[in-house]
Amino acid sequence: MKTIGDSKIIEIPKVHDERGSLAVIEKEVVPFAIKRVYYLYDVPSDSYRGGHAHKEQESVIIALSGSFEVIIDDGKSRKRIMLNKPTQGLYIPTNIWREIDNFSSGAVCLVLASTTYNEDEYIREYKTFKNQSMG
Repeated sequence: MKTIGDSKIIEIPKVHDERGSLAVIEKEVVPFAIKRVYYLYDVPSDSYRGGHAHKEQESVIIALSGSFEVIIDDGKSRKRIMLNKPTQGLYIPTNIWREIDNFSSGAVCLVLASTTYNEDEYIREYKTFKNQSMG
């Protein structure tokens, strides 16, 4: 069974010169083949996103702009991680509950996913997730 210890911050290489910075995400950076990319923006500061786990999908979450916090939970332990650098991504393996909150004004949250969208592989009820993680 996966634990929050299997989640980790991934450093995204950047190139900087007088014209600005460029961050590069290549297959060596992300520990899975990317099948889907989506982003959250214009999220009110008092809202939260996520509130689910995935049976199959692995994810990397990146704060492209602004900041937010990601709460990861394996059914036994919870951890809150601040993301606020576009050169860092949080890798989340399968079967880890995630919630995202405390969005700053103008925050943009990019998610790289290992699967295409499939509603059947989501675990949306925390009680169900907790029961499965304890089993």
